[in-house]
Amino acid sequence: MYHVTKLPNGLRLATVEMPHMASVSLGIWSAVGSRCERKAESGISHFIEHMLFKGTSRRTAMQISQEIEGIGGYINACTSEENTCYHARAHAKHAVRLMGVLVDMYLNPVFDRREICRERNVIKEEIAMTYDQPSQHVLELSDNTLWPDQPLGQSIAGNERSLNATKGKQLTSFHSKHYVSASTVVVAAGNIRHTELLHLARNLAKQIPKGSLSKWFPAIQKQKGPEICLFTRSAEQTQFALGIRTCSRHDPRRFALRLLNTLLGENMSSRLFRSIREEHGLAYNIYSIPNFYHDTGSLTITAGLDTANTEKALKLTVEELQKLRNEAPSIGELRRARDYLIGQLELSLESTDNQMNWVAEQLLGFEKIIPPDQIKDHLHEIRPSDIRRAAIDFFQPENICLSMVSPLKNKRKLLKCLEID
Repeated sequence: MYHVTKLPNGLRLATVEMPHMASVSLGIWSAVGSRCERKAESGISHFIEHMLFKGTSRRTAMQISQEIEGIGGYINACTSEENTCYHARAHAKHAVRLMGVLVDMYLNPVFDRREICRERNVIKEEIAMTYDQPSQHVLELSDNTLWPDQPLGQSIAGNERSLNATKGKQLTSFHSKHYVSASTVVVAAGNIRHTELLHLARNLAKQIPKGSLSKWFPAIQKQKGPEICLFTRSAEQTQFALGIRTCSRHDPRRFALRLLNTLLGENMSSRLFRSIREEHGLAYNIYSIPNFYHDTGSLTITAGLDTANTEKALKLTVEELQKLRNEAPSIGELRRARDYLIGQLELSLESTDNQMNWVAEQLLGFEKIIPPDQIKDHLHEIRPSDIRRAAIDFFQPENICLSMVSPLKNKRKLLKCLEID
């Protein structure tokens, strides 16, 4: 059962009551991410996420981890394009301690100069690790190619220049501006009642500064035909990401797109997996991922394969896109995709962590909680013709970007592989 309370200062508190569980997951979310950053600030949201674990005015970094780990719990955080989350999980009897630590971190960070220098180097190593992993590097290249020269396309971790320019003053200012009541959502999921959460969050409600909802920079599209980004490196393998601009989380076509993605490349039963892996043996794995943002979205197809097979794999991939444009899927294929999505949703929501994430993302993305049953109803409303319509709408030359980490250099030959009628 879902409960939501919005306080007069704009702070939102939500609970997913799961009395059959022994644990509780708590999360404090801020509606700020890399989309809220100017170019010179690139990576600052992620930098702050790291720094909040480095000590507060009441706790050292060691005390933060020991207080949670000492009760068998865990604490972590993550930064995305649009949100930052600090979350912890433990037995429900320790909910007071979990909330106390999270609130202290959220409100009272100490941006110590020495810790800033150390953590800056840690983040630089994190960026270097991404470059060393072609499967991750190519996804960053894909975002940058889909949304060039704008916040949505920049790396969440930032870059060396912006990190070097980020000092304690900038961190403090950004934190003060964005970690405010209107941008904050607190969610508890597990063996906890809503009245308990309201009591646990009373100190946060009293102490959090007032402020307005964080603003993000809109996505801009200027592309007129397929774009290619090649990161050339000596290697036997090529990693590619075929990015396709789609629609926002508010667009009603998103339900058809979710089903389209499932039958295209979400699992081992998908068209791409059967073609590229099973029939032609060109790659060990190939899959597609949909992402939805405030004002835009993407569907990204990615695979790693022998460089000699790259052109053939790309042509076969585009063939599958063309098939979806030309002909609607069968009722049976659509039913299997829908059953898969609904089954995955039901399984994921058995977890307190996933319930906490679900509710927070709903409140931050839609300003309300959309019940899972309503999502299922929308999926049941989709017809085969809706899938084809979505393919026609989105699989257009001006929406397609190919990014590659590869020894290949000839863009002209690769462009021919991307031709869609």
